[in-house]
Amino acid sequence: MGKMKTDTSIQSGRVVYLNGEFVPEREARISIYDSALMFGDMVFEMTRSFNKVQFKLRKHLERLYASIKILRIPLELGIGELEALCHETVRRNDPVFADDDEHRLMINVSRGPLGLYTHLFGGTTACTVVIADFPLRWTVRGMGKLFDTGINAVITSQRAIPGHLLDPKIKNRSRLHYQMANIEVSGWRGENNWALLLDPDGFVAEGTGDNFFIVKNGRILTPEGRNILRGISRDYIFELAEQLGLACMERNIEPYDVYTADEAFMTGTPFSVLPVTGLNGERIGNGRMGEVTARLLGAWSENVGVNIIAQIKRFNENFGEAASGAPTPYAFKR
Repeated sequence: MGKMKTDTSIQSGRVVYLNGEFVPEREARISIYDSALMFGDMVFEMTRSFNKVQFKLRKHLERLYASIKILRIPLELGIGELEALCHETVRRNDPVFADDDEHRLMINVSRGPLGLYTHLFGGTTACTVVIADFPLRWTVRGMGKLFDTGINAVITSQRAIPGHLLDPKIKNRSRLHYQMANIEVSGWRGENNWALLLDPDGFVAEGTGDNFFIVKNGRILTPEGRNILRGISRDYIFELAEQLGLACMERNIEPYDVYTADEAFMTGTPFSVLPVTGLNGERIGNGRMGEVTARLLGAWSENVGVNIIAQIKRFNENFGEAASGAPTPYAFKR
């Protein structure tokens, strides 16, 4: 186990890239007139490392730049430049990270302060770019036990926003519908309840920070990419399935299909794969992590050289899992 540093020492030592310079984390500020605050007009990505090496960083940035293009954010910084800045942010922060920790990057881009307030900024404004870096262990608090108990997915009254209204494939900060779903689920008994949203047609869409899969007769099925964020971890399941010789496909999934599935799981950047063992309190399969889910998680661990389950459980032990409370999936978006 790596040496542990107090949270105070880690927090006071981290730096954030903000609009062309590196500043202490506690001093990083954006304007109250920023379009992100006024309209939720910001796109973002959140990544993680395995053994301190960023996983699929370029894929995350390619999705970010697709969102930037579609929303017409006039960012002049090229993808290669932003990628280099991400690595530099990690390099500067690594000395104050625990030896066994992983880097969780949060990359935010907005079009900057609204034009109405340009006179407050010397007559010109520019895009806001923020790269923060903090320990992964923060966002996997309370998750270690879920590899054993599984998640109880709860279908909420809050529906997914359909792509023709606000395309969920654009990873944006307008996330109030996720928050409302999480609040609704927080009223359920127990700590392993995570929201599962349906689309306007009644098909399963996604969680509030994760993509959803079921396994039926050895086949891996996941909702079509129409009304969901097409997660980087979701895409990797297709790669792992090919590696393992498993069939993996998109299709419309009804709640009935989930109730009658052999197993189910969710994917997300921080935790990779977590089993879903219930739907609305009714057991899925045998109520434990299924064989296919375990094979996928095992292959992922082998590919990145990290025992994912053991690492997250170790992080939880260091934090004191029993006192951490239930995780909030909204913070873990793919």
